[in-house]
Amino acid sequence: MTKHITGTRNEWLAARVELLKEEKELTRRSDELARKRQELPWVPVTHNYKFDTDEGVTDLVGLFKGRSQLLVYHFMFGPDYTAGCPSCSSIADGFDGIAVHLANHDVMLTAVSRAPLAQLNAFKQRMRWTFPWASAHDSDFNPDFNVRFTEKQQRDGTIDYNYRREGKWQLRGSDNPVSEIAAMTGTDAATYTRERPGVSAFALDDGVVYHTYSAYARGLDAMWGVYQWLDRAPLGRNEQGVWWRHHDAYPAQV
Repeated sequence: MTKHITGTRNEWLAARVELLKEEKELTRRSDELARKRQELPWVPVTHNYKFDTDEGVTDLVGLFKGRSQLLVYHFMFGPDYTAGCPSCSSIADGFDGIAVHLANHDVMLTAVSRAPLAQLNAFKQRMRWTFPWASAHDSDFNPDFNVRFTEKQQRDGTIDYNYRREGKWQLRGSDNPVSEIAAMTGTDAATYTRERPGVSAFALDDGVVYHTYSAYARGLDAMWGVYQWLDRAPLGRNEQGVWWRHHDAYPAQV
């Protein structure tokens, strides 16, 4: 017998209509936040970043591929990783199928990581993804957009991530979930967390690239599609430890 509250269809409908009022309020608030994102000042990008892509070496303008808008997913895949971050991989599972729709709406979506292109392409083939993925291996792009940090920054406590200063890095317990996730990438927790996830938006106007927006950490929740579905499931996120994997690593495939 369920321990959850039960009721009649009419009781459910009355409660659902009340909840709908709050959902509509949240939707309107979300629309307002979207407008405020678009009203942020644009910052010209003056650094000449270089990226390795399937089409060869290109600059930031090249990542637009003829569009006027560019969305970059900062995918955690450092040179020392043997596989991409499973959390980033779960997010990528969600956006892989929509990249073509964005590209036909004047928005280019690409992932950018620091691992060499050959590593990225091998993992991309394993995951059967089709979205563009560029390597910033020999570029300052990731550090400049606050998704790559050094061992010295970890030791000194000088990491600025998600618009705040972190303290000195330390792993609290060997069974910390970060260690479990790091193991899936073939690294230790310290190495793993020197890469960080994020999304950055850029505009191309009259030949000039502008940085318009970046979000990190829980700011990516809305883009992690699996959580949007879980938030509507009967038990919600219902999490106990790290439950997600690379999609080909679950014991039983759907």
